[in-house]
Amino acid sequence: MLKTKDIVVSALLAAVAIVLGATGLGFVPVPTPAGRATIMHIPAILAGVLEGPLVGAFVGGIFGLYSFFTTAVPFLRDPLIAIVPRILIGVCAAFAFKVTRSSGAAAIVGTLTNTGGVLGLAVLRGYLPPKVALGIAVTHGLPEVVVAFLLVVLIARGLARHFPQLRCHAPDHPVDGNNPKENQSPQGTGKV
Repeated sequence: MLKTKDIVVSALLAAVAIVLGATGLGFVPVPTPAGRATIMHIPAILAGVLEGPLVGAFVGGIFGLYSFFTTAVPFLRDPLIAIVPRILIGVCAAFAFKVTRSSGAAAIVGTLTNTGGVLGLAVLRGYLPPKVALGIAVTHGLPEVVVAFLLVVLIARGLARHFPQLRCHAPDHPVDGNNPKENQSPQGTGKV
């Protein structure tokens, strides 16, 4: 059962994903043939890191639904391709974080889940030939991994420092090597 905090974090990160898509801010210019990398999957990764797989799945599902209803890309009009891999972004990121205690590793796993899931299903369902999917994976996927890694690590560290109560997904473990006990005052208020 979701707690009130889980619902609030889910709603906030889902809103961020929608704003990123609706405003175009979810697409970062990069010097590759693709021309831009998406960051719309980052709220789902953060949800998985901060609150666990259920909240990560919910926020990823919002990204998937947004993608499905607003896309001009033919294979993203298939709900299996547009929605399912996006749900798995937050789930896979949460488990990667649980195993590694690294938001950077979670960012890499979440991004590869998005890219690999969407393109893999597009190939399996006959929308793309494997060679084209591989080209897209290299030109879009690699820049997205780098951008996601940098943003997720910076955002997760900032959030963990200023809002230690968000770290309920891994309460005894730091976000990327920061000792949460070092970030707390002697009274345990979490203020630095």
